[in-house]
Formats: sequence, structure tokens, C-alpha cells
Amino acid sequence: MFEAGLEALTLILQPARLGFIVLGTSIGMIVGILPGLGGAVGMSVVLPFVFGMDPYSGMALLMGMVAVIHTADTFPSVLLGIPGSSGSQATIMDGYPLAKQGQAARALGAAFTSSVVGGLFGAVLLFATVNFARPLVLALRSPELFMLTILGLSMVGVLSRGSALKGVLAGVLGLLLGVVGGAPAVSEYRFTFNSIYLFDGIPLPVLALGLFALPEMIELLIRDTNIAGKAELTGSRLQGIKDAVKYRWLIIRSSFIGVLVGMVPGLGGPVVDWIAYGIAVRTSKNNENFGKGDIRGVIAPEAANNAKECGALVPTMLFGIPGSSTTAILLGGLILMGIEAGPRMVSTNLPVMLTIIWTLAIANVIGALLCLSFAGLVSKVSLIPGKVLVPFLMVIMVVASYQSTRHWGDVITFLIIGLLGWVMKSIDWPRAPLIIGFVLSTPAERYLHLSMSRYGFSWMSFPIVIVIAVIVVVILLYGTAGKKHKKDTPPPGGGYV
Repeated sequence: MFEAGLEALTLILQPARLGFIVLGTSIGMIVGILPGLGGAVGMSVVLPFVFGMDPYSGMALLMGMVAVIHTADTFPSVLLGIPGSSGSQATIMDGYPLAKQGQAARALGAAFTSSVVGGLFGAVLLFATVNFARPLVLALRSPELFMLTILGLSMVGVLSRGSALKGVLAGVLGLLLGVVGGAPAVSEYRFTFNSIYLFDGIPLPVLALGLFALPEMIELLIRDTNIAGKAELTGSRLQGIKDAVKYRWLIIRSSFIGVLVGMVPGLGGPVVDWIAYGIAVRTSKNNENFGKGDIRGVIAPEAANNAKECGALVPTMLFGIPGSSTTAILLGGLILMGIEAGPRMVSTNLPVMLTIIWTLAIANVIGALLCLSFAGLVSKVSLIPGKVLVPFLMVIMVVASYQSTRHWGDVITFLIIGLLGWVMKSIDWPRAPLIIGFVLSTPAERYLHLSMSRYGFSWMSFPIVIVIAVIVVVILLYGTAGKKHKKDTPPPGGGYV
């Protein structure tokens, strides 16, 4: 295995293939910086060009882009309070408050350092476990997958420190919005009101943009000031790097969580950052500043986000089961290059698999260095007056929401959800639980239906199910005990976002 890894490194270090990595990284940066686009859009743009390319060069281009998107999407999340992609929502919780305090460069420095470490850690872990991951993934049947979604839903309590009841109600609202459209287990449509647009449900990018972005734009106009709220910036990239070094064990732990959650098909992408953030809140000392501008709230989700990409490759490559829209398009790229995903990826096609791992590692380093280089300059966006910045951002957000399905309903949904988000922010209701409920509603319904149809109620006695249930109970009890002993004060201006 070690010799094969060195051979793959030799292949990927050829000048032409390094050039493709740099090209993919550059495209990924552009896609990541533009709010609401995400990996699926970038992959769709690049995919036609890999036709006819050799697998090593094609993977260098595709994976170079994938690796850096979740690094570059930190820019809009921190600077504007707008999710750069569906996997960068938790970074807003503390990244945007830091930008309001004039510490955008510090937040970006910590985020990019955490991202590169998370990406490298994930690549190393993937390399070490690629031959042993198959039994782990096969051990997860529908009951275990259902319990993992419940574990994710338990995070709503962690993210609702101001009021558990408000958090639960917001999570329930997210579950209700998630059932709009076709049922995942039976052939019926719910709450579509005879609108063809709603047959496929509410698009996640539109929901995330409306829930988080539009309320911040409205508030910025109301305050009639810049994002930082001051005339100069404090904090620096170097300070952020030092913060990442200080909390290095948080990065390692969050990266490990990212890899594990990424391995679960259909669960990792949009929710792994929330899980990492929630665990960071509950396991950190002096956690009363989370949601108000705690640098640990930036470090944890950013490390998990990049590590997740490595974990998601396990079901994608070994079983041909995509864990997200990005990996689904990646499978299409493999087919275009004459490679079939499956067990052969660790036997006949092992050099290609190892090339992918090396590309992820190299692209993470290149992407982080590029982002760190521009962080100081780009952070000055937070000094631009709101009345100048908001019209420009509104155009970008409307276009980004429209590209989800290319239907006028995207724009209307964006505005409606945006008003809902603004109302929730105004009356101090947490918005994060709504996103978690929405993301997990479909897999929870699907896996529960499969579990009941296959096993009846006997699945509740499965060992892994019991272990996950105990973890969920411990999280909920620990959260309740924490509230009894210390009352957290919600941050000014709308509590937890």
C-alpha cells in the first residue's frame, strides 16, 4: 500500500497534472466565494471537460475543485453572514459576529488553517482506512442510519441555549418544510398545492439563503452602517492562525467527526458542520460566548467540513453510493473516464483511488494558501457601507437562488423564507434548528419506513441502535443539566442565528 501511494504521488506530481489541480482549485475558489453555488454547480461546469481525459488528470481537475470549495465558501459566511454553500452554515454562528466586531481577518485566518488541517487529516485517515472502511459502511443498515439522523436532530437542543422550546419548535418547522414534495418511501406528494415547482420539495440552497442571508441584509440597511460597525479592523490572519494552533485538539476531534459523518450516505454534507459545532459547544469550557463571536465556533465546523469530503469518498468509491449531489456528479465523471466505482477501486483501480487522496491533500494546501493570501484584502469588504453593498449582494443572492431549479418559484421562495428568517431573528428564535430539521427530514422518513417494513419493531434491539440511542439520551440530559446550572444569555440582535 505504501509503495502504491508513492507511485500515485509520482503520477500526480507531473507538471500537467499539477496544472490541472491548480486549475480546479482556482475554479473552486470562484464557486466557493459566490454565495449559494456550491460543489454541484462547480462540478456541473467542469464535468463536460473531463470527457476523454486520462483518469489521473481528470480526477486532478475535479478533486482539485471539490477540495477547495469548502475552504473558499468561508468568505461569504464570515464576511456577509451568507452561507457560501449548504455546508458552511454553522460557520456563520460565530464567524459573522466576529466580522461585526472588526475581526474578520482573524476569523478567516483561523478558518483556513482549520480547513487545511481538516482536509489533510481526512486524507490521511482515508488512506489509512480505505481497505477497512468497507465492513464499517456495510454494518450500517436502515435502523442504524435512522438513529444517526436522530443523533443529528438532537443537535437542535444544543443550538437553542436561549430557549429549548423555541429550538424544538424551529426544528419541527424544519421537519414540516422538509416533507413538502414527493415522499421518499411511497409514491405520493405532500403540501404541493398542485404546484409543479413544489413536487421536488424546497431547494436547500434557496432555504439557506433566505433564512440566513436576507435577514442580515435587512438588518444592515436598518442599521445604516457597515458590517464591522466601525471605521477600522482589529485582529489579523496571524492571530487566527495562532488560535487554530491553540485549539489544535478541537481541530483533530472535529476532523475525525467530519470523516465519520461523511461516510454515512445522505447524511454528511449539509449537517456535518452543525454536528461538529454542537459537539464543540457542549464539550468546551467557558462556552457562554458561542454565538456571539467565539473563535472555536469557526474552527470546529471548518475542520469538519473539509474532512467530510474525504469520508464521503468511501461510500461513493467503494459502493457507488453518492452521499451528496457533488459526489453523484463525481460518479458521472468516473464513468466519462471509463472507471466504474465499486470494490475494484481498492484493487484494480487502486492507483486512481490513491491519486484522488493525494489530490485532495495537495489541493487543500494550495487552496488554503491562496485564501490566506487574500484574507486580509477581502476582509475589508466588511468596511463597505451597507447601502452600497446590499443592492449588489441582493442581485447575487437572487441569481444564486434562481439557479437552484431555474424556476421563478426559487425567487418567490427565497423572499418568503427570507421574511420568515427576519421575523425569527427579530423575535429571538433560533434559525439553526430549522435548517437541521429540514436537512434530516427526508433521510429520517426514508430510513424509518425501511426499518419498519423490513424489521418491524425488532430493529430497536439492534446493538448499534442501542448505542446511538444512549448517546442521544446523554446529549439531551447533558444539555438539560447545563441549562439548570447555568442560564445562557442570547447574543444581542437576535440570539443564535
